[in-house]
Amino acid sequence: MDNKQLNLITWNIQWGRGCDGAVDLERIVAAARDLADFDVLCLQEVASNFATLPGSSGEDQPALIADLLPGYTPFFAPATDVLAANGARAQFGNMILSRLPVVQAFRHLLPWPVDPGASSMQRSLVEMVIDAPFGALRLMTTHLEYFSALQRASQVERIRELHAEAAMRARHEQSPATTGIGPFRPVLRAASAILTADFNFRPEDPSHDRLSASFGSEVPALRDAWQVLYPGVAHLPSVGVFDVEQWPGGPFCCDFIYVSEDLCTRISQVRTDQSIDASDHQPVVLTLHGDAR
Repeated sequence: MDNKQLNLITWNIQWGRGCDGAVDLERIVAAARDLADFDVLCLQEVASNFATLPGSSGEDQPALIADLLPGYTPFFAPATDVLAANGARAQFGNMILSRLPVVQAFRHLLPWPVDPGASSMQRSLVEMVIDAPFGALRLMTTHLEYFSALQRASQVERIRELHAEAAMRARHEQSPATTGIGPFRPVLRAASAILTADFNFRPEDPSHDRLSASFGSEVPALRDAWQVLYPGVAHLPSVGVFDVEQWPGGPFCCDFIYVSEDLCTRISQVRTDQSIDASDHQPVVLTLHGDAR
């Protein structure tokens, strides 16, 4: 590992189900390790006790993934959390694992406004602040609604609110002085941020640009890292590359990485892998230099 850079992978793993129909979390982790020496792994569609999902036996995936990555701190944010037939909790959501120190973590439920006739589910965002080579860094990963544009737009607005709130707290409410005890003790927050997701919108969708809209001078805007590094170049497809059964309309991109604008000069790599068929989505890799350029 180069201690002067940060490597991140984001991936909708479809509860570990590959294009062969088999759920294989060891294959997921091995593929991620082959792809990059990652410091951070952001995962969407992680399940526990959902034996009705195709190929799944109801395995506790957050625990299994954590066991496969010793040395990484895992945080799971279930969006769906229901009572299963076996009396245990059935959960489905997003996960981040970091081998860098995790200063604090948050689990947010995103808006779920009523949209009559639209099939949908509750969505979550997991957030953590890590001690990166270049200072405190906030990581966020989520999975927005697929079937409802109304809900997806509402979730985009909430993500913007969460980012602005964190940036303002980092700017105005953090102090080197330690006051308070226990949960009242101030903990470092970060304005610098990375947002990853299966956003379930395409690059030309208005929601894509909405996430990049300005907040004003005190909050750094979020920028699509691919567009920063490759201006004018179309995103490579991130879904439907191998799985034509679920995606008969052909491949397209809906998995993006946004970075706060203060990190743009640190971007050295954004790569959407086109060779792995361990999920219906492709993993995306981001590398940030420790030194701004």
